[in-house]
Amino acid sequence: MGCEGKAKKVGSNWLMAVVVVVVWCGVEGQVHHVVGDDRGWDLTSSDIAAWAAARSFAVGDFIWFAYSGGIGQDKVVELKSKEEFESCDLSNPIKMYTDGLDKIPLEEEGIRYFASSNIESCKQGLKLPVDVKSKSTAESQSISLPTSEEAALVLAQEPTAPSSSTEICGSIMIIIGGLILSYVGL
Repeated sequence: MGCEGKAKKVGSNWLMAVVVVVVWCGVEGQVHHVVGDDRGWDLTSSDIAAWAAARSFAVGDFIWFAYSGGIGQDKVVELKSKEEFESCDLSNPIKMYTDGLDKIPLEEEGIRYFASSNIESCKQGLKLPVDVKSKSTAESQSISLPTSEEAALVLAQEPTAPSSSTEICGSIMIIIGGLILSYVGL
């Protein structure tokens, strides 16, 4: 095989790598939201309502619930309606999550209701409505500029760990793109 054949083979390998990364990542990327950030799903150390208010959830994203899976701990239930959610009626959940680390795909638009499986914790506020928007709607909402009062609040907050809502594939795509550009000599 001459140099020309090797170049074609290497080029096709690069193309295959790019296709795999694009398919794996999705064209727009997915956001993984860890509920409560580093504090997780916990009544005593997390402000779930404030955490949720700072996020936009879109079709294709995932939410993660991290909690202690021990007996008597607050597990997660998904409820059917706003009424069940507001009243903490846990008698007929759609699904119960008990693993201690649950990854939940957000596959369609609409509001989903999650609550603690412990009725007392639910009544004290350990519950989360997730309003899932289309990708385009969520992106346009995340671009809006904060008011001066919101900006002051952000500046006044203590430093935190890096955000747990991350786009997985953005940096991978940049690296692959840079490698391709350097390979073709641009």
